[in-house]
Amino acid sequence: MANFETITAEDRARAGKGVARATRRAGMVPGVIYGAKQEPSLIALDPRVIMRELKRGGWRSRLYEIETGNGKTRALMRDVQLHPVTDQPEHIDFQRLAAGEPVRVAVAVNFINELISVGMKRGGVLNVVRHAVEVLCDPDHIPDHFEADLGPLDINDNIRWHDLKGTENAKPTISDRDFVIATVAAPTVIAEAAPEQGATPATAATTPAKGGKGGPAKAAAPAAKAAPAKPAAKPAAKK
Repeated sequence: MANFETITAEDRARAGKGVARATRRAGMVPGVIYGAKQEPSLIALDPRVIMRELKRGGWRSRLYEIETGNGKTRALMRDVQLHPVTDQPEHIDFQRLAAGEPVRVAVAVNFINELISVGMKRGGVLNVVRHAVEVLCDPDHIPDHFEADLGPLDINDNIRWHDLKGTENAKPTISDRDFVIATVAAPTVIAEAAPEQGATPATAATTPAKGGKGGPAKAAAPAAKAAPAKPAAKPAAKK
């Protein structure tokens, strides 16, 4: 049985842009509940409730029971319009759920036994293709999540739709193939460049010159001594 979370809302009597602006001025967010071949229901919610659900993540697949003065309605949160500057919610849409009428919903995939996976122990890397799978199912049997067991997987193995657990009451919207959920990829190793033959410039500077037993190279021969200057010619004798 699916779990529904209860949120409280107020009923709105009229629709229209003017009424919606008045609802926002009153500190509430206008919304609508549609679907299940019924007339849309106009509601107003506390913006703090909406922001709380958005921050939790996975709000598109979470099941809600909306409680108003007219009763309780089971629904999925389908769309939230945010202000372009403040990012505060300005409008929210819910899809009404009816028993026996299949609904399209994205169900999260939980990966288990990662620590004991054969491929992960060998240095493999988990490559998740789909964190959630879109399925069609009855509102009363929407699964909380699917499970993907990584334990038996080696490097280059993968998990496909038929490997998931908890799919008994769900039909994937992708029906033409047994699609991949995740793979264990081989580790990526960047090999260091092999040194070229002979010493590199850096090693050449530190390599001792031949002829010495590991000692420093002999100093270069000093430059040849300059030839002494010729003595100046003696002055001619006076007659």
